Amino acid sequence: MSLIITDECINCDVCEPECPNEAISQGEEIYVIDPNKCTECVGHYDEPQCVQVCPVDCIPKDAGNVESEDMLWVKYEKLTGNKRA
Repeated sequence: MSLIITDECINCDVCEPECPNEAISQGEEIYVIDPNKCTECVGHYDEPQCVQVCPVDCIPKDAGNVESEDMLWVKYEKLTGNKRA
């Protein structure tokens, strides 16, 4: 599943540059994650980088957008043009 930023976000700006898929952007009030671009860093890193750098722990998995690891790999391949390693 993709990730989501909760309303506990303090707009600290550290997550946006960490996203290899450019899935994070400034929303109306807080940062938001585009579920069509979020692969939980599959294909890039072992763990989601935004979660690693978030100082307030406000980036959980999005229970409303359930995706398997295989689905995340397919999305990664589609976004990057790279094949699964």
